[in-house]
Amino acid sequence: MLTIGDKFPSFKVKATVSTDLKSAFSEIDENTYGGKWKVYFFWPKDFTFICPTEIAAFGKLNGEFEDRDAVVLGGSTDSEFVHHAWRVHKEELNDLPFPMLADVSHALCNALGILHKEEGVALRATFIVDPDNIIRHVSVNDLDVGRNPQEIIRILDALQTDELCPCNWQKGEDTLKVA
Repeated sequence: MLTIGDKFPSFKVKATVSTDLKSAFSEIDENTYGGKWKVYFFWPKDFTFICPTEIAAFGKLNGEFEDRDAVVLGGSTDSEFVHHAWRVHKEELNDLPFPMLADVSHALCNALGILHKEEGVALRATFIVDPDNIIRHVSVNDLDVGRNPQEIIRILDALQTDELCPCNWQKGEDTLKVA
């Protein structure tokens, strides 16, 4: 699995960006959001149980990510058409403000090292990537455990200080100073 300090891999995927079929799909690559912080989060499968709770939670916090000059990109190994159908039929996903990446070839998940060995689906992985496409944070949860998007914001805040941040540090609190 790629880790802290590694360059986020080059990729090109189709993404579902809306429920309107006329403008539902877009092509996205590693340079689409150049100069921005990126939060990539992956889930195992569309039309499941835990995944929509996480996706909707990231969607509700999207403005907070934007306030930090960061873009959220979610994805799985499902196709852009499956993502579209899920967005249309799952009310809390109708108005998602971020793209759903379709890694149907598994190329991106393989490059990241996040394919589940037995299931062949994306692990529940999150990557915070800086404007130079360097991975600054990685976390992976078991398939049965959802993640906390608010904690991803806290970590992004800490990374953006470029200073030493103690345990449970929150934006606005003092950072550590080396004596």
